[in-house]
Amino acid sequence: MSPFFSLLWVLAGIVLLVILNLKYKFHNIFSLLIAGVFVAILEGIPLDKITSTIQEGIGSIMGHLALIIIFGAVIGKFMTESGASQQIADTVIRHCGTRFLSVGLMFIGVIFGIAMFYEVAFLIAMPLVMNIAKKADIPYMKLVIPTVVGATMGHSLFPPQPGPVALISAFHADIVQVYLYGVLVILPALFCAGYLLPKFLPGIGSIPLNSMIKPIDEREPHALPSFKVSIMVPLIPAVLMILASIVKPLAGKGSFLTSLCSFLGSAEISMLFATCAAIWFLGAKRGMTAEGITKNVSLSISQIANVLFVISAGGILKQVIIDSDVGDSIVHVMSHVPLSPLIVAWLITAVIRILTGQGAVAAITSAGIVAPMIDAFHINPALMALSVACGSNTITLMYDGGFLLFKETFGISMKDTFKTWGLLELFGSVAGLAMVLFLSLWIR
Repeated sequence: MSPFFSLLWVLAGIVLLVILNLKYKFHNIFSLLIAGVFVAILEGIPLDKITSTIQEGIGSIMGHLALIIIFGAVIGKFMTESGASQQIADTVIRHCGTRFLSVGLMFIGVIFGIAMFYEVAFLIAMPLVMNIAKKADIPYMKLVIPTVVGATMGHSLFPPQPGPVALISAFHADIVQVYLYGVLVILPALFCAGYLLPKFLPGIGSIPLNSMIKPIDEREPHALPSFKVSIMVPLIPAVLMILASIVKPLAGKGSFLTSLCSFLGSAEISMLFATCAAIWFLGAKRGMTAEGITKNVSLSISQIANVLFVISAGGILKQVIIDSDVGDSIVHVMSHVPLSPLIVAWLITAVIRILTGQGAVAAITSAGIVAPMIDAFHINPALMALSVACGSNTITLMYDGGFLLFKETFGISMKDTFKTWGLLELFGSVAGLAMVLFLSLWIR
């Protein structure tokens, strides 16, 4: 099949996905399955192989991300119930003061975005931000934007969140490089979208608030866990992953220490340690009964069941793309296009995100398309992962879950949502891509 038609069928499948979602209100799981089968047939995958492709696509994502997603939900639940999230916010704001309030809130957003699902991080952070805005007498949106920028960028760029973990696995990228380069990538994104945008965005101080979420009743400081414990729990996976990646080359291939580091530094085991720490330090040690712990764990898992299955269903289209060698067609087309493969990867992911409204699904789908470009054009896998991650976090339309969450939470108009949520996503994504391109001048 010619590269042109191979790419055309993928685009047709994405269009079908959007139509099923928007016009016919299909659930994402069914629309992703139907679109995947549709593309598989058009790409010429034999009918008796399509079922195994679907199973492999779902299994590859479910097997790799199920525990990570579940553990992330449990950690977020215990951080909320114990007041650890409030302790982090209070401590950071106390040290930042009014002058650097937005910087402190960006930091809080990044921590919450790395530790929890985006929706959970958003709903936990926003009442805290409302309290802070009220106390400091600052227009609420000037503080909301920096917090949301931090949460969206932290969630999109860093493990152990599902999108980055899937990209690291698909591209065989080094976790330490993703973290280190990710820090460099997130800084200009935070500066442009979280610091400059609220300063110069016209009318930001007069956006009306018709919010369902109101400032929360804060707990007394003595009723909260310590800051050290509160910040330690969500950062355990990052610390274990980085330490493992540093020690393994020093210990030598095949040694017991290398095997131990590979075990402890894996996403699943590091998240297990963080989950156990959350249950012990934020639950049991603070007087929560065994029944209460079990109830919170069960509740947190039930709340993310839909997210887990939608992300796993996104693996169907990714696997169809891999099995039909669409990635090779991209490489063929790319050899005649005067653009960096990193820009092309960003554009592909951004388009899929805009069309589907799902950041993790966009990243996972795009991974199957752009992975062959890494070897073909000698791209650093970590930079490719970060480029795709930035693309999965770009401007969205009114059917995107994040767009609707932002709009309905504050009860603002469609215009104001595009002006705030839309621009903060776009600015952060483009600034992140620019930094990736800058790093690619020296890193191979």
